[in-house]
Amino acid sequence: MVDRLIRSGQLPDLIRRCNHCGSCQAGCPLFRTTSRTALSARGKMIILQDILEDRQEICEGLIESLFQCTLCGACAARCPAGVDAPGIIKAARRDMVRTGICHPAFRGMDQTLTEHRNIYATEEHDTFGRKASQRAEVVYFMGCVGRYREGEAAASSLDLLDYLHIDYTLVDEVCCGGALEDVGFSIHEDLPARNMAMIFDTGANAVVTGCPYCMRTFRNKEAYKPLRDAGIEVMHISQLLKEFDFGVRSELKVTYHDPCDLGRHAGIYEAPRHIIGKLGSNFVELPNHHGDSLCCGAGGGMRGAYARNSIAMARRRLEQVDELGADVLLTECNSCVHNLNNAKLRKQKFQICTISQFIKRLLEDKWNGSSEPR
Repeated sequence: MVDRLIRSGQLPDLIRRCNHCGSCQAGCPLFRTTSRTALSARGKMIILQDILEDRQEICEGLIESLFQCTLCGACAARCPAGVDAPGIIKAARRDMVRTGICHPAFRGMDQTLTEHRNIYATEEHDTFGRKASQRAEVVYFMGCVGRYREGEAAASSLDLLDYLHIDYTLVDEVCCGGALEDVGFSIHEDLPARNMAMIFDTGANAVVTGCPYCMRTFRNKEAYKPLRDAGIEVMHISQLLKEFDFGVRSELKVTYHDPCDLGRHAGIYEAPRHIIGKLGSNFVELPNHHGDSLCCGAGGGMRGAYARNSIAMARRRLEQVDELGADVLLTECNSCVHNLNNAKLRKQKFQICTISQFIKRLLEDKWNGSSEPR
């Protein structure tokens, strides 16, 4: 039974460390959207503690609670007791999946990556007119969302690499597979094996990606340890672009959304801001920024399994952009761009894009003689 698994190892002590103070709820985007305690980290820990003390059995309410979380880490950042709620939630999900208890959307994700090379089950593999699997110093890894859903963001990054004369190549990449562990499954061994084989064949000494989740997977997951052992550097596109000056500026009022995967989970806050600072002086922070950033609602499987609440979280974030009167919302995560654009209301006229997209538009307008990006 799943409750026996939850009782095993270090998990009980980690669960009991929560003292129900509620500090996590102030930062939880899901609780702030729904006001449902069971969906906050505090609520999840109470449920798990009740199971440990035989006060509750596994039920639909537990499945609804534990599988509805973006894993953004805002709760852990605020917890005075040092409870790693996202880590506990992932462990509980894993134990539940072992016993066959799982949200159907996540079971579908696992099945899709068994049968296909990406989470969208798409057989067309766009390289945006670039050659792949060439010998080069750098491999650019687009990630599933960039390659199959936010093509303009991926293409803009490639255009900037061309503009900067970076010696790069694409590979016939497959999903990095990291998200499977977030929803209770294991990374399929063939996914990292195929990606690493293709990267090694290029002779590259670095992998650059526009997807902070792919970056974290390559840097931290055990399945990608051979990549790290080979001394291949893994970086986000913002860490590369911050070293360059593109000679363009904008007077538009710009703000920036810190993606959870790039910010709280990887500690990369200043590289994007360094680039933005070179593009203009009319930059303003959102009310919640850096480690206090609000999640866009896309992570942890939320976008696929609980779309309504995912979009509601994104709209709360966009309300802050409205209140600032910003012309442009920049972010450095293709999943954030995708979810925020999906949540954007028709009356909201600000642009939502990556920094690469913004720079590309500024360069095009400079070449075309326009003063501001379209």
